[in-house]
Amino acid sequence: MRAAFIQELGGPEKIQIDFLPVPQPGPTDVLVQLEASAVNHVDLFVRSGSYPTHTPFPFVIGRDLVGTVVATGPGASEYKVGERVWCNSLGHGGRQGAFSEYAVVSSGRLYRLPNGVDPTVAVPVLHAGATAYLGLVREAGLQVGETICVEGAGGGVGSAVVQLAKTMGARVIATASLRDEEWCRSCGADEVLDYHSQDVYKQVSELAPGGVGVWWDNSGRNDFTACLPLMRLGGRIVVMAGLGAIPVLPVGLMYTKDVSIHGFVISNAPVSDLASAAATINQLIARGRLQARIGATFHLAEAGKAHEAMKSGVIRGRIVVVP
Repeated sequence: MRAAFIQELGGPEKIQIDFLPVPQPGPTDVLVQLEASAVNHVDLFVRSGSYPTHTPFPFVIGRDLVGTVVATGPGASEYKVGERVWCNSLGHGGRQGAFSEYAVVSSGRLYRLPNGVDPTVAVPVLHAGATAYLGLVREAGLQVGETICVEGAGGGVGSAVVQLAKTMGARVIATASLRDEEWCRSCGADEVLDYHSQDVYKQVSELAPGGVGVWWDNSGRNDFTACLPLMRLGGRIVVMAGLGAIPVLPVGLMYTKDVSIHGFVISNAPVSDLASAAATINQLIARGRLQARIGATFHLAEAGKAHEAMKSGVIRGRIVVVP
């Protein structure tokens, strides 16, 4: 099979396109033929080594997969040949990735794609949608009627957070580039502020005089000095971006307001949490309530270019990879 893989950690130039043996499913595994994948920021971190994880070489890159079942192990007979399925937790922790014509997936990490959903429409929301679910449901415990501020709402995870928070009955204040305002509003944001504005935090304060219940920063700025004064009593801050950030933390405002900070990555989520997220994702994509902007589509043989495009940040929207 053709695959995009690395033999050592490093930049996009380390990605090789060549033929590898088709992997064989173990007793509880499923062999899936690739129809679509996507590029996530974490894929760049794993490939470069900035996010250390076990990468047995040759290591196939890629996290997300939508495809068709072609074979199963004896303990994975609940999946039938020809079924469309998806996974959003490959390419990490020693698991080979999705950027290959065929991939082996543990049955516990595999979910059926709802009927009628296009693989290229589904694949760009799988990782971001599950991240949004884990952060809003498991970490922040977002409640109906609460106000959430989503910084960097125009990106993949940010727009998924906006969409999911809206379905959960929250009021959403989004900060984004002005060119992303229309997209953020289409995702359900009640208010969209220009995050380049010097008084953006003052604007948030005016829009939420009773305080913000949940603060989610996708920009990696993590400006606790600015956001902590805007939190309501018992507010929650979700941290999942800013790998190299070393922000100032005014602890006095944390404990006097009972504010908690929740850091997490989807890569550490147990399969039970991923399954809960998958159930919600399937409900939303089947109803067209969880969508992504597709900024570019590359073929598998262009995996290096796809990683370069993600690194450059010039593409607005998600990057999809097809065979």
